[in-house]
Amino acid sequence: MILVNENTKLVVQGITGREATFHTERCIEYGTKVVAGVTPGKGGIKWEGEIPVFNTVEKAVKETDANASLIFVPAAFASDAIMEAADSRIEVVVCITEFIPALQEVKWHQHLRGKKCWVIGPNCPGIISPPARCKIGIMPSDIFMPGKVGLMSRSGTLTYEFVYQLTGQGIGQCTCAGLGGDPLPGSSFVDLLELFQADPETSAVVLIGEIGGTYEQDAAEFIKSEMTKPVIAFVAGATAPPGRRMGHAGAIITGSASKVSEKIKALRSAGVTVVENPAEIGLTTKKVLEERGLL
Repeated sequence: MILVNENTKLVVQGITGREATFHTERCIEYGTKVVAGVTPGKGGIKWEGEIPVFNTVEKAVKETDANASLIFVPAAFASDAIMEAADSRIEVVVCITEFIPALQEVKWHQHLRGKKCWVIGPNCPGIISPPARCKIGIMPSDIFMPGKVGLMSRSGTLTYEFVYQLTGQGIGQCTCAGLGGDPLPGSSFVDLLELFQADPETSAVVLIGEIGGTYEQDAAEFIKSEMTKPVIAFVAGATAPPGRRMGHAGAIITGSASKVSEKIKALRSAGVTVVENPAEIGLTTKKVLEERGLL
């Protein structure tokens, strides 16, 4: 597994909000160690009578040794929340927030340069490591099962669908991460491929891409030169018209490289097993694992 495990101690930024409360409860039910919350002006109270709330992330880290953060704050404040977490030496930041202005995302990207901080998101479902019973995000945890297949996706909905298929085939997951649908995600496919390749508990990787950008082509280059583990992929948006944004801010065809056909071509040239029918990802992954003697 990568990034989150049984040693992860979570602080929830914006914990007193309605959505944050609901999903924090689900994370705790799954087994995540939530040690603190942060809501400016509400420091000193106990969330749900149990979890201490602080005014700043710095104070929360100092008092609880939190090493991961889940961000549930409005878009206008989300970039500042990411930078505050990074400045407080948080190692993994998961930002659920949608509609963060692009200029604000550029700002926190610049701010985090040189810092040891992984950002998952924004505009994402989060990250989960089933073997460790650790979930940071909004995923429906009942569809996941422990195993050795890593999954990373630009689409939250397809993450759930494909995990459901994998679990239905008896294929468990080590870590699943939703990278988010914004043009400037905190982590790329290549970032996580490096971690999955180095992780002895990962035997194969499922990659879910979509139109927009060249993240899949970058992944293909890395896979071709560095990956020894099998990769199974699906790229969404084959019927999307050029110039029209499809759900995600980053899912827009702005040139030939951002088309599904070009992404599939690059992935196949790198030896990736590309599935064109999303209903076949589970069966195809099982076949690949069986052929490699991994199942």
